[in-house]
Amino acid sequence: MQETYPFQLKPLNYSYNALEPYIDEETVRIHHDKHLKTYVDNLNKALQPYPEYHNLSLTQLVKNYMQLPTKLQTAVRNNAGGVYNHNLYFDIMNKPSNSTPQGLLEIAINNTFGSFDEMKNHIKAAALGQFGSGYAWLVVDSYGNLKVIPTPNQDTPLPQNTCPILIIDVWEHAYYLKYQNRRAEYIDNWWNVVNWNKVLENYMACKTQMW
Repeated sequence: MQETYPFQLKPLNYSYNALEPYIDEETVRIHHDKHLKTYVDNLNKALQPYPEYHNLSLTQLVKNYMQLPTKLQTAVRNNAGGVYNHNLYFDIMNKPSNSTPQGLLEIAINNTFGSFDEMKNHIKAAALGQFGSGYAWLVVDSYGNLKVIPTPNQDTPLPQNTCPILIIDVWEHAYYLKYQNRRAEYIDNWWNVVNWNKVLENYMACKTQMW
């Protein structure tokens, strides 16, 4: 998978209908093949005239977009952010299961929030409180602690020196075909398709790298 320019559409790790009945096949297909692909294409288009930045990774672009030329910053912020956010969102989902956080992640959640259910309440509040389009995140901060934060549009927590491990997309295109304006119902059902093994993997990676 190409990690620098030209960026490529990252394939799903599951079939389009794998998240049924909680996220419908049509939504996954349009969300991945249309919305995400547009961000990939627009990011490549924006970077094409700037070969001096072609060796930067997606993470580097997202985290350091303010260091780019002024006329490139908005395009990278929106489109690199769109690629990064969607890649993480699709990566941490899988077919429905009753799984819950395990191992060191479970311990960290209980220590930080008191319980798994209370963590979900914090993330739901952040997701519902995000006016318009955006995301709610579970991140590891620079002290190694878990934290819930929202971001608008295609912004990411990376410039805040945090390491994301879980993300829920609350742009309307992520849920509107099935849930219409019922964002809260979508959020509640979304937990059924979270791949906690992947979230644990993200958590362990964050804990062992420098941020």
